[in-house]
Amino acid sequence: MIERTTETQITFEHPFVLGCLVAPLQAGTYRLVVDEELIEGLSFSAYRRVATHLEIPAISTVTATRQFLRVSAAEIESALLKDAGIPTGNPVL
Repeated sequence: MIERTTETQITFEHPFVLGCLVAPLQAGTYRLVVDEELIEGLSFSAYRRVATHLEIPAISTVTATRQFLRVSAAEIESALLKDAGIPTGNPVL
């Protein structure tokens, strides 16, 4: 199975909460690591996401220990939208 890993940096302007944590994370820039695998049998190259990890604490934090927290892409997207002040979920009509 062919796999690829993509690393990006995402920035939160405000402290934020993820469902898998009991305490909020500090504002800052974080490394987001996405693992994907090649979908075989297609006439073109396509990949499917198999894992998303957020490296904590923030990149600017000086620490001897870093952890990779497994998160969902939807959870990260929702946290980024909330940080930007964009409402998430279905609007009430």
